[in-house]
Formats: sequence, structure tokens, C-alpha cells
Amino acid sequence: MTARRLIPQNTTRMNPSCATDATRCPLCGQPNGCALETERASGQAQPPCWCTAVAFSHALLDRVPADARGRACICRACAAQGQAAAPD
Repeated sequence: MTARRLIPQNTTRMNPSCATDATRCPLCGQPNGCALETERASGQAQPPCWCTAVAFSHALLDRVPADARGRACICRACAAQGQAAAPD
């Protein structure tokens, strides 16, 4: 059985060839804990990233600066704040 590569729900394909720090949340600047970025940087297999199991609202994703979209994941704290602020 081949391993399925999971894609974070809060971004599109990561583009490492930019000035944006892919290890930092584009909303608050804190470490984002992205397992996919850790794997890319270290070469060591990581468990699925926490963000693959979280739904991100369009309103939260719209807050990501245009130059960071698809380049850095939103952190768990900002994702939780976005879920709390999202209308039911």
C-alpha cells in the first residue's frame, strides 16, 4: 500500500521559492507547526499535519496576505480563533 500525501486544508500547493517564511503563520507570525514543511526541510517523514483534519472558513483564508497565499500555513491558534468567529 502506498502512502497518500496529505495536503493541508488551509493552503494550496506550497511554493518554497519565495521570501515568505513557510514555518510561520502569515496572520500572527508565530510558528505554524506545519508537518509538511518540517518534512520538506528535514527530509524526515512526519505524521499527517494537524491542518489536514481542520476546516478553514473562507473568511479566515481571505485574511491571509496575497503574497503568503499558498506559501505558509495558518497556525493552530489562528485557525481556532477563525472557527470560533465563524458564523454557524
